[in-house]
Amino acid sequence: MGAMTASPARRVLLAAPRGYCAGVDRAVIAVEKALEQYGAPVYVRHEIVHNKYVVQTLEKKGAIFVEDTAEVPEGSIVMFSAHGVAPVVHEEAAARSLATIDATCPLVTKVHKEAVRYAKDDFDILLIGHEGHEEVIGTSGEAPEHITLVDGPGDVAGVEVRDPSKVVWLSQTTLSVDETMETVDALKEKFPELVSPPSDDICYATQNRQLAVKQMGAEADLVIVVGSRNSSNSKRLVEVAKLAGARDARLVDYADEIEDGWLDGVTTVGVTSGASVPELLVEQVLEWLQQRGFEDVEIVKAAEESITFSLPKELRRDLRAEARTLADEADRRAGR
Repeated sequence: MGAMTASPARRVLLAAPRGYCAGVDRAVIAVEKALEQYGAPVYVRHEIVHNKYVVQTLEKKGAIFVEDTAEVPEGSIVMFSAHGVAPVVHEEAAARSLATIDATCPLVTKVHKEAVRYAKDDFDILLIGHEGHEEVIGTSGEAPEHITLVDGPGDVAGVEVRDPSKVVWLSQTTLSVDETMETVDALKEKFPELVSPPSDDICYATQNRQLAVKQMGAEADLVIVVGSRNSSNSKRLVEVAKLAGARDARLVDYADEIEDGWLDGVTTVGVTSGASVPELLVEQVLEWLQQRGFEDVEIVKAAEESITFSLPKELRRDLRAEARTLADEADRRAGR
């Protein structure tokens, strides 16, 4: 670069809101509190939230993550993740004499209740979501014979229902708002009498984080989304950034995954993080950028968030004693 040319100012656009939502905050604190209150180990079925760093930090404190209730020793404490579980998982836990703490996000619980209610009224429920995602498995389990999964607009053509006048749509809470509405529009075209849930299922945090990314995406050459590969809402932020006009958007768990090459020709970098990401990881990314001349940080504010959820009620009881009692009862029944 010749000495005469001044380089364009480098800046960072920092999305607000970003990072932890109320449901994640509640779930992570619930694990920490359970470990404090009851001592290690506390078993957690599935990753408590979809974030590598959070899971590893909790493992160091004594949480043991399992994929299946069958892996939890009888008479132990097991916690269900923020994504929710199907009723059959509660039954499995009871059968194994486990004391349970349910850290399901209240906004996911709301969708579960909607599924139960519409199934009771004998509706066909079209659940918009990603196949295999924990949340979808949990919600589907509430009314498996009534629920059909619709994974994006491309799935709509193949959807069949028993009675087109009794159809409702529900959705996973962490999807892209725009893509979901596109799917809903396609479903309405096919089923004009399609009922919408009382309130949109996509959670406030997902919507707000996408809104902030939309606002900054158009101005950013590169958007860095801090989040894990298995985090649905984080992956959506990358897609939303690109659709909003960002030249490039990348998902990283940690600052050291960023490649210097991504900054070629870049003067504006947008930074945000998924709903299960601690702010510490964002600060490390800002530091990494600062070391490369991106010192000017502007906040792009899309919404105010003041929502908090109270902790799972099970943390107000002596669960270790309950677990022992459950195990003793099981022993008695088995005549052990």
